[in-house]
Amino acid sequence: MKLNSYTITQGRDRAPARSYLKAIGFTDADLKKPIIGVANTWTETMNCNYKLRDLAVKVKEGVRAAGGTPMEFNTIAISDGITMGTEGMKASLVSREVIADSIELVARGHMFDGIVALVACDKTIPGAGMALLRLNIPGIVLYGGSILPGRHNGKDITVMDVFEAVGANAAGRMSDAELLEIENTACPGAGACGGQFTANTMATVMELIGLSPMGTAAVPQVDVRKNDVAFRCGEIILDCVRNERKPRDIATRKAFENAIAGVAATGGSTNAVLHLLAMAKEAGVELKMDDFQTISNRTPLFVDLKPGGKFVAVDVDKAGGMGVIAQRLVDGNYVDSSVLTCTGRSFREEAADAVETPGQEVIRPLSNPLKPTGGLAILRGSLSPEGCVIKLAGHAKKQHRGPARVFNREEDAMAAVQSGKIQAGDVVVIRYEGPRGGPGMREMLGVTGAIVGAGLSDSVALVTDGRFSGATRGFMIAHVAPEAANRGPIAAVQEGDSINIDVDAGVMDLEVAPDVIAKRLEGWTAPTARYKTGVFAKYVALVGSASEGAVTS
Repeated sequence: MKLNSYTITQGRDRAPARSYLKAIGFTDADLKKPIIGVANTWTETMNCNYKLRDLAVKVKEGVRAAGGTPMEFNTIAISDGITMGTEGMKASLVSREVIADSIELVARGHMFDGIVALVACDKTIPGAGMALLRLNIPGIVLYGGSILPGRHNGKDITVMDVFEAVGANAAGRMSDAELLEIENTACPGAGACGGQFTANTMATVMELIGLSPMGTAAVPQVDVRKNDVAFRCGEIILDCVRNERKPRDIATRKAFENAIAGVAATGGSTNAVLHLLAMAKEAGVELKMDDFQTISNRTPLFVDLKPGGKFVAVDVDKAGGMGVIAQRLVDGNYVDSSVLTCTGRSFREEAADAVETPGQEVIRPLSNPLKPTGGLAILRGSLSPEGCVIKLAGHAKKQHRGPARVFNREEDAMAAVQSGKIQAGDVVVIRYEGPRGGPGMREMLGVTGAIVGAGLSDSVALVTDGRFSGATRGFMIAHVAPEAANRGPIAAVQEGDSINIDVDAGVMDLEVAPDVIAKRLEGWTAPTARYKTGVFAKYVALVGSASEGAVTS
């Protein structure tokens, strides 16, 4: 084995370094073995990542058993759900870059031979993937796992139900007592949000792209089986090191297409578009927004998960795991099953090991999909010439034309929904919430949940240069690019302008004459920067368009 770590640990001149490491218990024998960095996103600020410290112990046991020496280190995590609807949510997407940068920095500084990244909440997953693809040393991603569902009125519920209950309460359609009951029961323990929201969507991506061992992600975080999963990941990383199996060997163009097919088939989060574009850039793989449309068009939606469907994330585990989804994709020829995975086996070989639970209903047969095409669509037009994304899972609506109701920040739109000022037929436009304009491209789950809770999900459209939570449902369009802060056409929209959205035609147009739009933009001035120093100011200076993954460079 060619061990990077020997640059740090071996030879006469490295005696001072060894002295430091011996001070905390490492031996000469330890330091001659492959050094595996265990990148942990554990935090006490949320339930999503709460048990990752326990899982890291099991990963390290697996590393030692396989002949390596683990060294654990931490990076950050921001909870999307907890910060949602506040100024704090602006930190979420920024954290993806910080996570990627920090894992890269520690790995380069300490010259690890391999990495196991423990992730859970939304941005930790793509952040880890981006770091592994930058470093291109043997590395795998271990997803902490979903939360178990809560129960209310005999039904499984998730945090999505809490957000929608807030809207229902504000509209007078739910009592304070019932809202409190849902709040108290929706999240019964540790684990990431319990539908095919962004965390579970990106966990699906990591298994189907091959950077996570198949059969690991669907096991819930509080399930005792997760300990065995973590131990196995410790063993697998040593096999990757010994065989010099690297992330860019795995995350090829075909592997990215497989991952996109998984998003389409499961009705996954619109955030997957943003994160896969970012990961592709780190991998040196050419990937465009339009590729998501192409793959979604040829891939049926056959996994019945919230927010658009009936089941919660742990039902995938009960059905037999992600491998059953992979089997369906192989059977339908919707993926390239010959691609390599982190175990050294092919996608086809890994999928073949899955055992489907008889009678399960969450992963439907290919003969009876929910829809003949996937759960995402890309739109373009005079309002979004660089593209934008809409989730199609959970509703049949394809067209909407209506007057614009224009808001320059999320809070103002939320207040309008809760005070009954949004009417059937409206197009709610929320701008200056893009990567630069926010800054940080906030998710709009508070607003979208309030619209659903107010009973307007079938009659109101929402358009934003910000993002949506994976828990968002309804006729909602995000990632409008160019964003308002970059003088995109969304900055020219005025109250009452007609907006036409046609999913079948793939267009979203501002029905205003082009010369009028141009004249409005000529008179446009950039808003005053909200943050002039610190991490947000740095992010604004470096971040690119959502149409290219909102990466910093």
